[in-house]
Amino acid sequence: MTDIQPLVIIERGVEGGDAHVATIRLNRPPNNFFSVGLIEAIAELLEALDDDDAVRVVVLAADGKHFCAGADFSGQREDTTAQLYSAAARLFRTRKPIVAAIQGAAVGGGLGLALAADFRIGTPEARLSANFARLGFHHGFGLSVTLPRLVGQQRAAELLYTGRRLNGDDATAIGLLDRLVPLADLEAEAQAFAGEIAGSAPLAVESIRATLRAGLADEIVAATDHEMAEQTRLRATADFAEGTRAMGERRAPNFERR
Repeated sequence: MTDIQPLVIIERGVEGGDAHVATIRLNRPPNNFFSVGLIEAIAELLEALDDDDAVRVVVLAADGKHFCAGADFSGQREDTTAQLYSAAARLFRTRKPIVAAIQGAAVGGGLGLALAADFRIGTPEARLSANFARLGFHHGFGLSVTLPRLVGQQRAAELLYTGRRLNGDDATAIGLLDRLVPLADLEAEAQAFAGEIAGSAPLAVESIRATLRAGLADEIVAATDHEMAEQTRLRATADFAEGTRAMGERRAPNFERR
């Protein structure tokens, strides 16, 4: 059964997949830039699936070239950071395991979204980056918590300070991706892995997950409160204007510490 929403698609009983696996698919190709509406839609679906006893595991996938290329800085937009991070916190309060299938870019907030999942399966062509400092502002989406959890404090600092872009092989080597498969096999592998989890006792899996992620949602809320304050402060700087302008013009930024 497929229920189409403006920004996401939910699928149950994918052909060849496990009946206990539901798929939430980002539906803003080719880049799947995130927005408040997109994150709220994902949160609403995850909360609804928590109440569906037939669903044991969720696959988070995306149509188009990229999983999520982050925020779209191409135009002037109203600052909706508070609303965005309120929605993001909801992702971490849901109960059921999430397997993210990542093709193309998972950049900036798109990386933050990917790290909300329990597991990430990607392709060699995937590009993962916490590129905030290259844009002249502070990282967000709870990466202060989720990135060190996965790769350690020192490696997280390196990625955040440099904004370095990792391909699928490099991301797998440091633990940002859990499995690496050819692009043609990505969805099938995500479904198969989710099905393997779904074969375990659902109450036990949810209990184990709650133990492993105890306090995570509260940490995310505290982190995003701080991240949001820093992002607001740095958005007013000339360096942020230069960073976003340089990205649009595909050139190296010329930062002046102001």
